[in-house]
Amino acid sequence: MLSDTSRPVIEATLPVVGENIVEIAQRFYAHMFADKPELMDGLFNRGNQADGRQQQALAGSVAAFAGFLVNTPGELPDHLLSRIAHKHVSLGLRPDQYQIVHDHLMWAIVDVLGDAVTDEVAAAWDEVYWLMANVLINQERRMYTELNLAPDAVWRTWRVCEKIRETDDVVTFVVERTDDRDVKPSLPGQYVSLQALMPDGVHQPRQYSLTRADDGKHRQFSVKRIHGLPTPDGEVSNLLHGTVDVGDEVVLSVPSGDVVVNDTRRPIVFASAGIGITPMAGMISHLVQSGSQRRVMLLHADNSADNFALRHQVTSDLAQLPDASLTSWFVEPARPTLTVQDELVGFMDVSSIDLPDDAEYYLCGPLVFMQAVRSTLIARGIPARDIRYEVFGPDLWLADFQPAPATV
Repeated sequence: MLSDTSRPVIEATLPVVGENIVEIAQRFYAHMFADKPELMDGLFNRGNQADGRQQQALAGSVAAFAGFLVNTPGELPDHLLSRIAHKHVSLGLRPDQYQIVHDHLMWAIVDVLGDAVTDEVAAAWDEVYWLMANVLINQERRMYTELNLAPDAVWRTWRVCEKIRETDDVVTFVVERTDDRDVKPSLPGQYVSLQALMPDGVHQPRQYSLTRADDGKHRQFSVKRIHGLPTPDGEVSNLLHGTVDVGDEVVLSVPSGDVVVNDTRRPIVFASAGIGITPMAGMISHLVQSGSQRRVMLLHADNSADNFALRHQVTSDLAQLPDASLTSWFVEPARPTLTVQDELVGFMDVSSIDLPDDAEYYLCGPLVFMQAVRSTLIARGIPARDIRYEVFGPDLWLADFQPAPATV
């Protein structure tokens, strides 16, 4: 909770900070990496830096947190903080690194806003930063304690034992343990960070959903190749597709992520598009492994059946559940003149689907897809609390925790 001294200052300055937060974030990152270039080696995704997504995500997170402090001082954006904490733990972030971020972020605020940042304003925003940072540090400390690991020990080496071509642009890697240390079991829907050594000697992290339930010895994840080189966006996926093969070793973090299937008896509806099928495949695999009796609906959209990654796996898993179904939408159907049961033409339209009562919903896919599906579900009377979503990369949506519109 903000102090009585800082609250009116933040309330007065939040609009101007909100208007300039993207520029502040851009200057912050540039200044920090110029001073601490080693942070780009293994901690920050330079693809997200190159296209501006990381800056936008920081802007949204800071604005959302400050908005909560002003508008709803009795509560915090728990979903936002949890999502950030899980990502940090998957990267082995240390508590002392928050001081580095603080110093360069405060520099950027002054650099952008100039004389408007009086000592009083600087002190108030300093308080906002450390309120957010300390909540995250405490959450991450608890998570490291539960893992019984120090931040630099979240990584371990696995060996590729299978490389499966799913589609022209998606490959599944099955990896096996290389030692006898305990392995933290994954939860349904979690991801791992992969740390890849790039040709220029810099380690680059990427997050990949686990696409099958653990068996104690193996992990499985799928990688979509991102085109557009020589930009950093896609450098890791192209490296994995082109040079990593059976027998090679990869470095993976402990499983992380807070968008996991709740342990209830309620029906579940999964809605995915494209490579968004990956966390859904992992969740469904866990349901099969646990012998779940829940009703399950998978709604999936793709360009064509040939582009539907993990299709064989998910159809096989759904067939093992007592009450499960798959409905697909293909923009380019294989048989355009025929009607195939449970295969529809065009973009996903959940308004036409008979949805189960009291269901839980999980969404993953391109942002515009999730926005459209979520809006339709809300219009159909589905409570927002029952709709969860997974964003690949920095979260530019923040749908679950937007501050009041009039604030920023």
